[in-house]
Amino acid sequence: MDFWDVAKLALIVATPTLFGAAVVFAPKWCAVIAARWEASRPKPPQPVGPPIEQLAADLRRLLRLHGELTASAHLAMRAHRLWAVEGAISTRAIEAARALGLPHPELTGHDTLTRSQLHDLLMRLAAAGLVLPAKVGPFTSDGRI
Repeated sequence: MDFWDVAKLALIVATPTLFGAAVVFAPKWCAVIAARWEASRPKPPQPVGPPIEQLAADLRRLLRLHGELTASAHLAMRAHRLWAVEGAISTRAIEAARALGLPHPELTGHDTLTRSQLHDLLMRLAAAGLVLPAKVGPFTSDGRI
């Protein structure tokens, strides 16, 4: 038996094993190659928060809810709900100010803005062009922003 016959026999014996290994490991190799390819490409900038349109819509909805609560809810339930709504308004107002590049107070943990801080921030947002309802409840003396 010469060298070529031994090589053919080795190839015949090894082919099913090599084919099985290729079937098993090819998806992993392709995933690694795709991940490296994706990592080498520059990433487009991603937004930090929700779109400004959604922030404005949320603020308008929360301000209307705040006005409805001050006009209709029972005193005991109103205090808790108003506190929760004012916290949500504070959060959305700060997100909108951050999106528009306006100065805003930094809150830590579960802090909320005072009514005067919230009023000032809402006024700055309206001055920057964010469309808010004309009546925003007790944030101003006459109920108007």
